[in-house]
Amino acid sequence: MHLKKYVAIVFIAVSIWACKDDNSAEKVEEKELAEIVEEEKILEFGFNLKDYEVKRDTIRKGDTFGEIMGRHNIGYPQIFQIAERTKDSFDVTKVIPGKPFTLLYSKESVNDSLPSPETFIYQPNQEQYVVINLKDSIHAYTSRKPITYIEKTATGVIENNISQTLEEKGLSQRLAYKMADDIYAWTIDFRRLQKGDRFKVIYTDKYIDDTIYAGVHNVKAAYFEHNGDSLYAFQFETDSIKGIRDYFNEDAKNLRRAFLKAPVQFSRISSRYNLKRRIAYYGYKIRPHKGTDFAAPVGTPIMATANGTVTESTRRGGNGKYVKIRHNATYSTQYLHMKAQNVKKGQFVKQGDIIGWVGMTGNTGGPHVCYRFWKNGKQVDPFKQKLPEAEPISDSLKIKYLDYIAPIKQRLDNIFFLEAEPKEKENSISENPIS
Repeated sequence: MHLKKYVAIVFIAVSIWACKDDNSAEKVEEKELAEIVEEEKILEFGFNLKDYEVKRDTIRKGDTFGEIMGRHNIGYPQIFQIAERTKDSFDVTKVIPGKPFTLLYSKESVNDSLPSPETFIYQPNQEQYVVINLKDSIHAYTSRKPITYIEKTATGVIENNISQTLEEKGLSQRLAYKMADDIYAWTIDFRRLQKGDRFKVIYTDKYIDDTIYAGVHNVKAAYFEHNGDSLYAFQFETDSIKGIRDYFNEDAKNLRRAFLKAPVQFSRISSRYNLKRRIAYYGYKIRPHKGTDFAAPVGTPIMATANGTVTESTRRGGNGKYVKIRHNATYSTQYLHMKAQNVKKGQFVKQGDIIGWVGMTGNTGGPHVCYRFWKNGKQVDPFKQKLPEAEPISDSLKIKYLDYIAPIKQRLDNIFFLEAEPKEKENSISENPIS
């Protein structure tokens, strides 16, 4: 009797444990299934697109928000209501042709004879998007896609020009612009690079949603060997409140000058400042040329070579359309033969701002900008002037700067110029999306 009771107890216990094991197995299966379902989600704009019928399109020329909504079965009373309720968050009249938009439909509504979307998503640029909820509680909000910055290094040896060198290495041309405009614009003439010049850079590439390449975001440090000189450049923040950053060399000397070397990128000098110039067309009479001509295609952006106030933005005689800028009590500059101006008289401009575009207005035989330079009211050759440098780094920041660049310089020095150099491990730095 006792034996039968014992066997029964053992049988019940085994059954319970067996059930428990079965339940555990079921829970594992459920967890794995949930993970699979989670993996199948298609997340974009903060929505799981698997839950909707999705239609994508582009704003057409002449389209209005109302016409787009009308084409998708939303009536004008509701369109007016949407515009009114969202006007504080998004102006529906400012949709731009060529920009993409997405419509989300509930899966049940697509079986209707005239289905209408629940959500309209407009993308004014690659990073930003506007969501308009079209149903029930109508509202709009703006958000951004997650951005990732990946730090990389690159080197190159110039054979012909920097653009070709970057292209052969599969690198972004934006690196050339960063080096030519932001870093070495005042110390290296990129139109006169020599074969054998070489460079190294530490920079960050920008990606949207981890997949869309958005170009070079920033150059942290660079090294350039040119014409026998070794030129280091390190980016450093000198004013955290205003967010001012600049590039300095290994001795904390600012690489920037008060004036850019040229008002246009990657152009060539077609005619220099020459007070004794003779022209065959005028019978070889002396016709002084008091400017420097930079040849460039029509439409090429023209930049202010220094900070200043626009004193003239007009059209006159042989000068054609031009802009003149007063930089201080000593210096002024003028930019002739523009296709169009981008600034007005009295406007303050910063160094590098686009003030117009290369054209052929006035007396000119080809597209170029005639760059004229005044010192104390007299036109002079800018390439023969000892121009002022930018403000040096303050003594209070110098020690901090030198400590900051020490490991970066060591890293630069350990990047070698090899034909097939090993890729450095990439460091990913993520930025959370901003609503």
